[in-house]
Amino acid sequence: MKAFVILSDTHRNTAPLAKIAVVLAESDYIVHLGDMASDARELVRDYPEKTYVVAGNNDFFGGESEYVIEAEGRRIFLCHGHRYGVKRGTARLVQAAKEHLCDVALYGHTHEPDVHEEGGVLVVNPGCMTRLSPRQTYCYLVVADKKAVATIVDVRALP
Repeated sequence: MKAFVILSDTHRNTAPLAKIAVVLAESDYIVHLGDMASDARELVRDYPEKTYVVAGNNDFFGGESEYVIEAEGRRIFLCHGHRYGVKRGTARLVQAAKEHLCDVALYGHTHEPDVHEEGGVLVVNPGCMTRLSPRQTYCYLVVADKKAVATIVDVRALP
């Protein structure tokens, strides 16, 4: 079993990360899907072997635009989503995931949490943990025995 913490669109508001510090430490992977990728510096410093950061449309100083991660027999496509027009739907994102032979696609950009299956691909947007979203969320993804289960977590409900 592998556990992922998926973040996106932190926009220089890293305070909510303190609320999930234990979850970050215990996870197998930490993914930041861009907008402000620089907010993940401490995560990369503290957890370099398990942190993946993609560049978003507000990240102007480098960074990978996409990654593919293999975990527990699943291939997972990571991107910010703006290049695939995700504000108008996820069909192009799903197509890109399939082209990379992935059956899970993680994206951000919209600030709205989303978990659905489309064309055989599990599509996941963690939302964002900042005031830019009415729901302040991240995603906890568990991959085990070729099964992937995504849970959206509202950080306002945490102690």
